[in-house]
Amino acid sequence: MTQVLLICIVGALLELDTTYAFQFTLSRGIIAGPLLSLITGDLMAGLQIGIFTELIFIDISPLGGLLPPSAAVCCTLSLALCSLGIPTYFAFFFGVIGSVLFSVCEVIVRKNRSQWLTRQEHIILKRPPYLSFVVVKALGISFTMTLAFLLFYSAVMGSSFARLLPFLPEKLHLASKFAYMAVPWIGLATLVSIFRLKTR
Repeated sequence: MTQVLLICIVGALLELDTTYAFQFTLSRGIIAGPLLSLITGDLMAGLQIGIFTELIFIDISPLGGLLPPSAAVCCTLSLALCSLGIPTYFAFFFGVIGSVLFSVCEVIVRKNRSQWLTRQEHIILKRPPYLSFVVVKALGISFTMTLAFLLFYSAVMGSSFARLLPFLPEKLHLASKFAYMAVPWIGLATLVSIFRLKTR
């Protein structure tokens, strides 16, 4: 469980890189996966999950009110579940589902945060030095909420699926393995259509 906690802490820090701070592209799946796998010790799983996440999310753009699923969250949840003994071909899909749920929660949080930010702006106008405190506070809140989500999802899905795993039929394992190995081809097919549109 200590390993899961460490994975989630690093994953929450990487998620800050998505929009809130740093923006060194460390939150990209192709980077986050291998980085997180240094904690688990399974570099091959980290590379696979990172590349697959990159390919499957690459065509989702933040247009209008759409918030794309987080690659960092997907990699974090997938590798956290792997460290709990869930096979990679199941863990990855639970990671994708978790990242979609996280994006839904993030939209709700951002809508509610606007009122808080308005209040903070009024205070900053009166006391400019207060700005640094607000930035640190906002980053701290974002990190804490992301960490709470990652830990909760990992614990619930990990314990629940670990109990079901021995009872799953072999055909379900084979189907999940096949779907997992099909992910990069689906991602590449999407890229082909994008490049075709750009060359016209």
